[in-house]
Amino acid sequence: MRLPGTRYQEPGWEEVRKLLGQCSLAALRACGCTRLLDPAAADETLPDYVELTGERLRQARHTPRARAAGNAYGDTVLELALALLYELQARPGDWHAFVAALRAEAARIDAFRVDAGGEALLRKKVNDMYAVLRDKVDADNYQAACGRPCSPNRMYAYRMLDTAYGEIARLFAGWEQHRAQVGAILGRELHGSPIEVRQLRSIADCRADWVLRWSESLEAFAGSVGPLHTRSKRFASLKGSPDKIAAMLAEIGDYEALSSNRDRDWLQDRDDAALWVEDYWRILQASEDAATPGPDLILEAREDALDAELAAEAEPEPGPLPAHDPQLEVLAAAVSLPPGYLQAAGEGEDRSGWLARELAADGLVLRLAVYAKLLGPGDDSYPDAWRDPATGELPTMQQLAGLAQVSLPTLRKRRDAAIARLQAATMRRRG
Repeated sequence: MRLPGTRYQEPGWEEVRKLLGQCSLAALRACGCTRLLDPAAADETLPDYVELTGERLRQARHTPRARAAGNAYGDTVLELALALLYELQARPGDWHAFVAALRAEAARIDAFRVDAGGEALLRKKVNDMYAVLRDKVDADNYQAACGRPCSPNRMYAYRMLDTAYGEIARLFAGWEQHRAQVGAILGRELHGSPIEVRQLRSIADCRADWVLRWSESLEAFAGSVGPLHTRSKRFASLKGSPDKIAAMLAEIGDYEALSSNRDRDWLQDRDDAALWVEDYWRILQASEDAATPGPDLILEAREDALDAELAAEAEPEPGPLPAHDPQLEVLAAAVSLPPGYLQAAGEGEDRSGWLARELAADGLVLRLAVYAKLLGPGDDSYPDAWRDPATGELPTMQQLAGLAQVSLPTLRKRRDAAIARLQAATMRRRG
């Protein structure tokens, strides 16, 4: 059964319950029975239990049970078990009720925790605790998803109706073997194949009066009182209320139909795309088969034109490296740079790059100023020869102005003009 916001109402719950029970028994034994039954230690034992159970769940994460699908939304059994375990820590009232139930059993059966029967009873108490908790969690999530009120008891009623539909569908499928009970459910004697058997395709087709009669028929055909005919107050709001039952059945059916179609759109898109690709390759193959033998003269002419354009736009060769000049060493020393800085920086420059070719006529100092403006003074791409040993970064604009033997405003003006030329060249390249 699927409803908006619910995660624990599908058949995968059985595996979640078993995994939680298995890990909980080991965790409870580690907690210690004496401490567990101490009323004053209930708040202290809950964090220990959650931590120990969580460890054992994670240890079992590679087992087939933990990796199995827990619901139709893609959650695994392990994910659902961990989520419910941590919900328990956020709802200590359920833990206190569990501990109280254990104390009651301990008072009734002294050895219930030790012998084999006691372990089975302990597992049952754990299962009961998580069964109540899952309905609370799903009821809260249902309210958040729909904005309609929903109690844990109502969530249990939804599940009972889903179970009732499953039983009715099973009886209808084998109506010949269950002729008397199917007749009791339909409210008439059967003289042939009932049309309702073919009409019942989903829970949305199930009728409220069938559910009521099915519950009534259980005492005669199964030897037990039906859920809508017991003295329990759990389903008191549904007894004699076919309208409520019909509305709940319709809600379950509508959401199951909606959620079962959640992948249909993209699956159709996938099929359409596959057909489109097949048509594309078929058309290409047909075009190649129908092509005129021989070289493609139009394509060759176009390639020749492109080659001519590229040759006309050939980039100028980068200029020669700066020669050794004692005057440059003096300039470098004057601005606190090591002797031979410009010679080493020129040798360390990759002059085959597009930017270096565009600014080849402007000199190394201006190129360094442009790099510092565009990339920052400490970019990791700079070679070590460009960096000032004192700072580990490019020289400052004041130092570069001293190397170029111009004023600082003049160098800034030339730098900005060079950047403008680069931007214009970039726009031309992009067309």
